[in-house]
Amino acid sequence: MSGVTRPPKIAITHDWLTVYGGAERVLEKIADCFPSADLYTSLDFLGDHPLKKKFASITTSFIQRLPRAKSSYWHYAPLMPIAFEQFDLSIYDIIVSSSHAFAKGVIVHPHQLHVCYLHSAPRFIWDLQSDYFQTFGFQRGFKRVVASGLFHYLRHCDRGAVNGVDHLVSNSRFARDRALKCYRRNSSIIHPCVDIEDFTLGGPSGDYYLAGSFMNPFKRLDLVVSAFATMPSRKLLVFGDGPQRAHLERIASPNVTFVGTVLKDRLIELMQRARAYIFAAAEDFGIVMAEAQSAGAPVIAYARGGAADIVQPLGASNAPTGVLFDSQDAASICAAIANFETNESQFSRQACRENVKRFAPEVFTTTFRTFVLDKWSAHTAAQAACTIEG
Repeated sequence: MSGVTRPPKIAITHDWLTVYGGAERVLEKIADCFPSADLYTSLDFLGDHPLKKKFASITTSFIQRLPRAKSSYWHYAPLMPIAFEQFDLSIYDIIVSSSHAFAKGVIVHPHQLHVCYLHSAPRFIWDLQSDYFQTFGFQRGFKRVVASGLFHYLRHCDRGAVNGVDHLVSNSRFARDRALKCYRRNSSIIHPCVDIEDFTLGGPSGDYYLAGSFMNPFKRLDLVVSAFATMPSRKLLVFGDGPQRAHLERIASPNVTFVGTVLKDRLIELMQRARAYIFAAAEDFGIVMAEAQSAGAPVIAYARGGAADIVQPLGASNAPTGVLFDSQDAASICAAIANFETNESQFSRQACRENVKRFAPEVFTTTFRTFVLDKWSAHTAAQAACTIEG
């Protein structure tokens, strides 16, 4: 293998294709880096989505054929490590895994290079285990015993999977720190990208604040909605849908409007006119914050997570693009909004857009492709040296 002069043959692995979310946007750009690559994933229910046309072929695991795999794929989490171990990737030179769960667990050979773009260590089995137990009713009794055993097994699998990775790439400092804590492995940081040309600047801002995402408990939209219940003179628009929507609508005050799932063009319009975008979750990156700034909206965000990489905070920059708050509660959101309004003249919509140009797609594709191919050159050189010494 050390004498290979042809272009390296590349496989990309990805956890699953069920929705087109943040991880899939990154996957699409990874595919742009290596347009002739084959994709391996546990299951694929994206239909004829344009993303799939980026790959020479797509191979799914046995989980694709199991009952209710489309609607209840999370129930098959204990089988996911096995599913990725079953893929035969021996014909490839480079494996690039796009993983926030199990895709990095493929089996590789000594001559192969494995680079993992780690969106996050799987949070549900690491630092969010107690939150998941509470949310899904695994706090006591037999359910807790079973869940604890399964989560312990999955952590063991996850640690073992990282042993086969040559180079880890994290999407933020926060994700890097989690990887170091979980795996005792350092990682390089390459931020994901934003389609800046799509999220253009609009006219003057409107009179509303904006929040939204997939509505599950971990996005903490309940804190944002609760905060506005104490600020009846301010308007909040919430986009998105999900299992928590009914609860959010029950606790919402009349100044909160739910607009449901919106298409990209409508989302851009909402961001262009928003007074500010509010984000209360601790995300590893949180690409929607960069998208909002790309459309000119300042961001009011919880300081933990990717927000620290994305937002230039008030008081720490000559061209601030947002306000960060330190406590994940409604009172802190209210205080941050008050701080924003007091200093609103310091925020420039153009400055917000300029700030996120470092997340442009061409920056990501150039940086990531160069990273992988440089590691491949070093890998082949080391293999050649070993052959000579042998």
